[in-house]
Amino acid sequence: MRTAGRMVAEVLQLLSEKIKPGVSTLELDRLAESQCEKFGAKPAFKGYGGFPYSICASPNEKVVHGFPNEEPLQEGDILSIDFGVLKDGFYGDAAVTLPVGNISNGAGSLLKFTRESLMKAIEACQVNSRLGDVSSAVQSYVEPAGYSVVREFVGHGIGSKLHEAPQIPNFGKSGSGPRLKAGMVLAIEPMINAGGPGVTILSDGWTAVTKDGQLSAHFEHTVALTENGPEILTRLD
Repeated sequence: MRTAGRMVAEVLQLLSEKIKPGVSTLELDRLAESQCEKFGAKPAFKGYGGFPYSICASPNEKVVHGFPNEEPLQEGDILSIDFGVLKDGFYGDAAVTLPVGNISNGAGSLLKFTRESLMKAIEACQVNSRLGDVSSAVQSYVEPAGYSVVREFVGHGIGSKLHEAPQIPNFGKSGSGPRLKAGMVLAIEPMINAGGPGVTILSDGWTAVTKDGQLSAHFEHTVALTENGPEILTRLD
């Protein structure tokens, strides 16, 4: 899983370097797929449940599962990219939300709080802690700052399947839920809205957008629980 996670991190880093006004998300999708071919890995999402692309590309008010398309990105957009690979029978999965050129202070703050809430959740991934500690870490960090937590989509266990037990909500009560054990691997992924928590699904059956049209951000890491603390498998450093 370290190998798969490293591949995910390298592809997301490559994509982040390509994001600028005028680039299309379909170009990014093709680049991600070509990198998988070089790695000898399979894009985890393409064909999964019928999803037709290698990345989920969700700009601005799109929360998750957006389809890449040929529309050029615009200055001031934010773009969430969710990406995973299957390598030697095991999965890696991660997401980032990135600025397109210069973005507003409000958008920048949303990205900052969402990214930091992910790190708070990862810090809570300690052996013998409770799953609710991880969920609560996100909610208790972003809601006092005026943001809302998406309820309809959650993080998940990950391993030889892309989605495994347990489900990991980004809201919950500290001290509740099952105990965390060494050897568990979790895909933790806060999805945070600038406005209300409500989302709706577009006619493509996949793309989730905020009901109020306000911005949404999404960050994710694949994290292994060890006796020495959490190990992030999907980052480069």
